[in-house]
Amino acid sequence: MYSAELTLGDKKLRIETGHVAKLAAGSCMVSYGETVLLVTATYKREIRENMDFLPLSVDYRELLFAAGKIPGGFFKREGRPSENEILTSRLIDRPLRTLFPKHFYNEVQIIAHLLSSDIEHEADTLGVIGAATALLISEIPFKTALAAVKIGLKDGSYIINPGITQQDSCTLTLVIVGTRDNVVMIEGSANECSEQEIVEAIKFAQPEIRRIIEIEEQIQEKIGKEKIEMINPFVDEALFDEIKQAIGNGIDEVYALKEKEIRQQAIYQLVKTTVEKLQDRDEEIGKKVEVVIDDVLGKSMRQHVLEEQKRIDGRTLTEIRPVSCEIGLLPRPHGSAIFTRGQTQALAVTTLGTASDAQRIDAIYGEGSKTFMLHYNFPPFSVGEVRPIRGVGRREIGHGALAERALQPVLPSDGTFPYTIRIVSNILESNGSSSMATVCGSSLSLMDAGVPIKTAVAGISIGLVKEGDRFVLLTDILGDEDHYGDMDFKVAGTKDGITAIQLDLKIHGLQVDILTQALTQAKQARLEIMNMMNSTIMTARSEISKYAPKNIVFSVPKTKIGEVIGPGGKTIRKIIADLEVTIDIDDDGKVTISGVDAHKVDQARDIVQSIVQEAEVGKTYTGKVKRIMDFGAFVEILPGKEGLVHISKLSKQRVNKVRDVVSIGDKIVVKVLKIDEQGRIDLIRKE
Repeated sequence: MYSAELTLGDKKLRIETGHVAKLAAGSCMVSYGETVLLVTATYKREIRENMDFLPLSVDYRELLFAAGKIPGGFFKREGRPSENEILTSRLIDRPLRTLFPKHFYNEVQIIAHLLSSDIEHEADTLGVIGAATALLISEIPFKTALAAVKIGLKDGSYIINPGITQQDSCTLTLVIVGTRDNVVMIEGSANECSEQEIVEAIKFAQPEIRRIIEIEEQIQEKIGKEKIEMINPFVDEALFDEIKQAIGNGIDEVYALKEKEIRQQAIYQLVKTTVEKLQDRDEEIGKKVEVVIDDVLGKSMRQHVLEEQKRIDGRTLTEIRPVSCEIGLLPRPHGSAIFTRGQTQALAVTTLGTASDAQRIDAIYGEGSKTFMLHYNFPPFSVGEVRPIRGVGRREIGHGALAERALQPVLPSDGTFPYTIRIVSNILESNGSSSMATVCGSSLSLMDAGVPIKTAVAGISIGLVKEGDRFVLLTDILGDEDHYGDMDFKVAGTKDGITAIQLDLKIHGLQVDILTQALTQAKQARLEIMNMMNSTIMTARSEISKYAPKNIVFSVPKTKIGEVIGPGGKTIRKIIADLEVTIDIDDDGKVTISGVDAHKVDQARDIVQSIVQEAEVGKTYTGKVKRIMDFGAFVEILPGKEGLVHISKLSKQRVNKVRDVVSIGDKIVVKVLKIDEQGRIDLIRKE
């Protein structure tokens, strides 16, 4: 067994290996305070037939015993991965994938199990550290150490690994992954932070990342296994040259085509023609021709951008594709918008719901509810493909979460706008950065629904082509520029600052000065798109849709909750049945009343408020005679509250019998004379 540790922030970070899971190719336990994560790396020694990519899978799972919990449900076992587990799996996967050697096609599996949780610190950064360590000490040819830290910005100061409670008060929370000298991945959210604050956060993280890498390399030096030899690539050099010669000038002809569909058709014809020339050369020649054409086309794209600053579709480096915005397209949904940028198009639809529509969350970090959800769908027709429609994929969950983070800072508070909000973004066309189109479309859809968001939110993706010291940044990248380029840097925000950020690289890291330039370029593009959006709708509609539920939120004293509910729920059930509304009462006295008919919602509110209302001495009420006695009449002045009008106070004239002046059910005006210590109310009738 071997271990190493250091102090990171206010806790010890410890990496231990050789104690458990020793049959895996590489394994380690990473702990931070009382949070412990087991990470293993395994691989298949044989490459699957016709494999031409790295089949890497990463699975992060939170075992509920880590927090001393027993799973709910009938089976009492952990079920399918939660959204948080999927997002953490993606966060671990993305920086690792780019650091594997080219042409390494063995199947690799990373599994991370959360074994202990202090509830305050998430294990996402530990997953990156553990996966990197497990790979480094294994025989898998992964040789570049990397590490991750979480950076928070609170009251002008940067914090290493802020806990969940601290993050609530941070204006910036970023996960930054890097090697010794470069940044590999960024993921996070911000409350309209400046570009400079993002840059300073990265610089603040880099020394801490280097400290973690030092102990990873220390462990590798002590117990690391000898790396396996790489197997020959899918296409050997001789065959590669032969296929390239058969292609001839076809790549130049393809590159000259600016429309995606026409270019794809030309590539299909080029593959077909080349295969016909070489059909006797190899059994798998078709697939190998596709690989070579893709490689040559990528090199051609990169050369044109670097040498001539010429993009596939003819745009300048900073030019945004044509943008159009439409709102209010669908009659029944509460808000709708279509945002189109070039050949990328998102239909965003907003639905307003009641408090009972909020998503209930029972996670390892605690229970809660979620009143804002953004769901992203990517149907196959959006890229002209045919494939089965299964459940929601990891990519869809990741893109939806990014757009959700981008919009969260501008949403109104529950007290101001007491609705559950769900946005669904259906991608209708996709040719680059559909997640940022989702941000723009969702912002428009919220305004169309009458949600009083603070300001519009827009997003843009910046690409990169880098060879040695030369590099070119590309604004609003196409799908092919993403595929053949080195970076996909998504930045979303308002006119005042950044709200969400995501960096993915295909190279082994990037210097901060290039990221600084990319952030500046993204800001210019974001503001340009926002101006186009504002020309369609600048502020939210003054009223919500007539088809949306009407919500009212107010508070009642905690001591009065029982009176509102009534014996066995009798009182509240009667209000709900009579007025066709829904009523939710929280333990703190917060009351939410919802219904389609605004008048009935108001009536329900008046009834609830009258139930909790206290009678006041000297105040006049219109009451209803409920009971008649020989000595006077009992009059209900407030729901459930009766007072006595003595026979001597029923009229200015002498009254011999109570029934001579009032009957049960009569409505009379009375005034409160006094309320005794036992709460009994003494009334006098007002003529």
